[in-house]
Amino acid sequence: MSEMSDPTGTAAPHGPLRVGLIGYGLAGSVFHAPLIAATEGLRLDTVSTSDPERQAQARAEHPQVRTVETSQAVLDRAADLDLLVLASPNKTHVPLATAALEAGLPVVVDKPLAATAAEAEKLAALADDRGLLLSVFQNRRWDNDFRTVRKLIEEGTLGDIQRFESRFERWRPQPKGGWRESGDPAEIGGLLYDLGSHLVDQALTLFGPVVSVYAESDVRRPGAAADDDTFLALTHAGGVRSHLWVSATTAMLGPRFRVLGSRAGYVKHGLDPQEAALREGLRPGTEGVEWGVEPESRWGRLGAGASPRAGGGEPVPTLPGDYPAYYAAIAQALLTGSRPPVTATEAAAALRVLEAAKLSAAEGRTVRIEARG
Repeated sequence: MSEMSDPTGTAAPHGPLRVGLIGYGLAGSVFHAPLIAATEGLRLDTVSTSDPERQAQARAEHPQVRTVETSQAVLDRAADLDLLVLASPNKTHVPLATAALEAGLPVVVDKPLAATAAEAEKLAALADDRGLLLSVFQNRRWDNDFRTVRKLIEEGTLGDIQRFESRFERWRPQPKGGWRESGDPAEIGGLLYDLGSHLVDQALTLFGPVVSVYAESDVRRPGAAADDDTFLALTHAGGVRSHLWVSATTAMLGPRFRVLGSRAGYVKHGLDPQEAALREGLRPGTEGVEWGVEPESRWGRLGAGASPRAGGGEPVPTLPGDYPAYYAAIAQALLTGSRPPVTATEAAAALRVLEAAKLSAAEGRTVRIEARG
């Protein structure tokens, strides 16, 4: 196969912003490419993947896209692109983001941005120095249940928040293999940095900086090499305690959220429907599809002194999930210079928590995080 396939013409100066995408695995094909294609003002221009089947898949799903075999082939087109999106393996995020920024390209990076907060801060400084956008794809801020939790907290419905419980639990007793489950630290695999990146980002978004972290992390499945069952206890500077679980070994799933306040609590089971819809090939804006909407039977419950599983509390309509909002905000930031929806500085703050959790689990102690100016 040639280095490039199905080349398209150069966009007009005032046409859609042209987007290059490196990686067409789960993240690239299910999340980034469909959301980019559905965003007004953005056009998916180039996809990089070395897998011929994935190249064919990309062209079938996005007929106007060109495909290339290497990330360097995308970087070589920097002058013809307006944004680069990295949906490649975690270990490539820092070198590829660095190369893109040095080539003058704004960058969106799938989480985690880096292995360490120091690396994230270095990337943020480079982006600032070049005057370029650098954002991290934390799509779970636009989950339907998280949007609902945030609304309840901001409205004061729950009173003063005392404990925030958040879970991403799955039952996958057999490892799938691949770099995500590799024990090689260079791969930045394991659930702490995968699903844990989402949960920590959500907790920081709601309650601000963390001052101490306690974590328990295990490798439970035979043949697994990276953490597959991890718990974090965070103490926020404002006094809220966040308890977070990420697991692939949970035979009975707990609630996605349980938020306890001085006036009331909120409990929500199940997952936001957007990932499942994207996996099924549905797209935002599809006629007849109410994007991100879930049935009343899955709504969470609000109350005090009662069990939601026994019918206690009142059902609370779940706000629609809105993953499209992320790339809409990216387009707006590129066109107007406004703040991106998720910043590299925010990603660095989350990485400080993840690093502290890794240390806590290894040494069996609570780790303090120093306040930053």
